[in-house]
Amino acid sequence: MTPNVLFAAHPSRWTIYETPLRSAFAELGLSPHLAPDIPPAEVDYIIYTPNAPLQDFSPFTRAKAVLNLWAGVETIVNNPTLTLPLARMVDPGMTQSMTEWVAGHVMRYHLGMDQHIHNPDHLWVPHTPPLASERQVTILGLGALGSAVAEVLLSLGFAVTGWSRREKHVPGVIAHHGSGGLATALAQAEILVLLLPDTPATENTLNTETLARLPKGAFVINPGRGPLIDDEALLDALDRGHVAGATLDVFRTEPLPQAHPFWAHPKVTVTPHVAAETRPTTAARVIAENVRRGEAGEPFLHLVDRRSGY
Repeated sequence: MTPNVLFAAHPSRWTIYETPLRSAFAELGLSPHLAPDIPPAEVDYIIYTPNAPLQDFSPFTRAKAVLNLWAGVETIVNNPTLTLPLARMVDPGMTQSMTEWVAGHVMRYHLGMDQHIHNPDHLWVPHTPPLASERQVTILGLGALGSAVAEVLLSLGFAVTGWSRREKHVPGVIAHHGSGGLATALAQAEILVLLLPDTPATENTLNTETLARLPKGAFVINPGRGPLIDDEALLDALDRGHVAGATLDVFRTEPLPQAHPFWAHPKVTVTPHVAAETRPTTAARVIAENVRRGEAGEPFLHLVDRRSGY
């Protein structure tokens, strides 16, 4: 039987994803009925984004899975009508863009590039940075994205420490876990990268207490989730000089309000949530593979653990 695949992501995405999805299905020898307007009782798979109009999943009585186009699922994971298996997006294209963005900003801080890019007084102050092997980078979050970022930074020669809530093993990374491990990981972080999911357990991971554990002069890079940081605590650490600079790509409210202090702070770089975006061509292949697996009775990829929230 030909499966019915409902495209229930935000309507603006249909014209962007239709062709890549059909191509990805064809690559796997599949020809499902793919459309944005299939009656709920006839739907086998739901392609989804949390900002879509669909919020009540109870009419989809025969559906086998909800396949998210985003990595983040925090706004739908607790939807009481969503009892179907939920797969988050682990997109190779998105992973590559994240590693490029993080590597670029790590190198920027490592090399001290800002003092040369912004030098209105034309000061000639020679400074030779340490080698990458002499610079400690710490990554909070060793999931798919964190592990990929660690691999790239290791290839550049950086000494990489990681932390995760549960024990993880990433080749070449000194990995810590649990509450005790967080303190140890932070104490070594000359450059700190946040790649944790947004859950109640990770909110305000960086707060007054944890920021104080960073070495004086550390840099903070957050392409993960806005709620990971207590904004006021970070601003205070920046103003006191304990944190030397921060590059932030994600925020509690987006777009970042014009009046927010981050915009005007001389030690903060704001980027407009551009570190990682789902790429239609590569993401479509992930979706198609999960439909193939569902039809073959195989386990779905990247299923969300409802208890942990990701």
